[in-house]
Amino acid sequence: MFGKLKSLFGGGKTLPETLTHEDEQKILQKGTDDQRAALAARADARPEVLYYLAEDKLPEVRKLIAANPSTPIQAAEKLTNDEDDDVRAELARKIGRLVPGLAPGERTALREKAIKVLEVLAEDQLPKVRAVVAEEIKCSDTVPKEIVDRLARDVVDIVCGPILQYSPLLNDDDLREIIAAGASQTALASIAQRTMVSQEVADELVATLDIPAITALLTNANAQIREDTLDQIITQAESVEDLHRPLAMRPQLSIRAMKRIAGFVASALVHAMMEKNELPEDQAEELLERVRERLTNERLGEDEQAKLARSATDYYQRGMLTDKFVVEQIEEGRRELLIQCLAIMADIPAQTVRQIVQSKSGRAVTALAWKAGLKMHTAYELQTRFALVPKAQLLSAKNGTKYPIDENELDWHLSYFVEQN
Repeated sequence: MFGKLKSLFGGGKTLPETLTHEDEQKILQKGTDDQRAALAARADARPEVLYYLAEDKLPEVRKLIAANPSTPIQAAEKLTNDEDDDVRAELARKIGRLVPGLAPGERTALREKAIKVLEVLAEDQLPKVRAVVAEEIKCSDTVPKEIVDRLARDVVDIVCGPILQYSPLLNDDDLREIIAAGASQTALASIAQRTMVSQEVADELVATLDIPAITALLTNANAQIREDTLDQIITQAESVEDLHRPLAMRPQLSIRAMKRIAGFVASALVHAMMEKNELPEDQAEELLERVRERLTNERLGEDEQAKLARSATDYYQRGMLTDKFVVEQIEEGRRELLIQCLAIMADIPAQTVRQIVQSKSGRAVTALAWKAGLKMHTAYELQTRFALVPKAQLLSAKNGTKYPIDENELDWHLSYFVEQN
């Protein structure tokens, strides 16, 4: 349709840059589909022409009329009932942008008519049309509150989501009422991601026990969460692994909360939590010691250990035991599997690997990584996020990538543990 236009004006030309009334009449009476479409897109077309084209037989032409900023509001009113979904969606996009720009009292008649059009579109039977309205007005504080309330309570997520997350017109009472009414999981998460979430709204979100919503709340730095509400989340998180990372990464945790969290999350998360909160060295060491004690006392049954040992052997035979693999196991908290893998890679018993990891010795852990054929960067990851070596005992890379001590010393530190077994 939008190729080179055939012309009523001779010479194979397209529409003239300036159209006379006579030109417009020729197009309306004898013009091709392409010419009517071109006219429908013209911002300089007369309002009565655009109004006439609002009833064109082609949906493509009516869609251009719906999008044209010069289309009179009377034509927009007509298009709210258009049989074509795309026409109504395009109209929703334009009116949704128009209304927020019309301040109360400004061109009152136009504003009132535009609001009526917006109200109709906000109740359209097609979710796609309502979603367009929601997306366009989500940040406006000048649209009628009634429209926002209606869209916020829509049962379709693509409609209510943007309003619930962004609309400044929704207050805490509105949000709490929506939560209490049994909002969907997506709607709850949208509320949890608002620029500001009050303590009262946070309480209601946590009370739903909805994991994605609580995750969104924890990762929202502007969400205000009471200490006792956070305690509820921590209690829930002990049995819900999906909450471990967002909880550990929550900004400005109290030392009391961190101690509780350190009681069940992976060692790598504990280390990341300490770094994020910039704990003083004495508090950090106290926290690490708690984790070390927990990990020392955590023992899998012999059958489970044997199963993981077989998995480690399989990974080795498939050539999967690389630096990347080791870091992934640290991040995923697969502690016993990694111990079994390191045992195979370093060709030493798993019990010896376990003793090295529990030793708090940066040199011993570094020697283990060296024996396993790992890079110094991975050795540092093992020290900090897996073995939880105290800061004063950490061994850093030489020149950014090299092992900082020679092979004789590395072998000596390793042999100390090997000979004990």
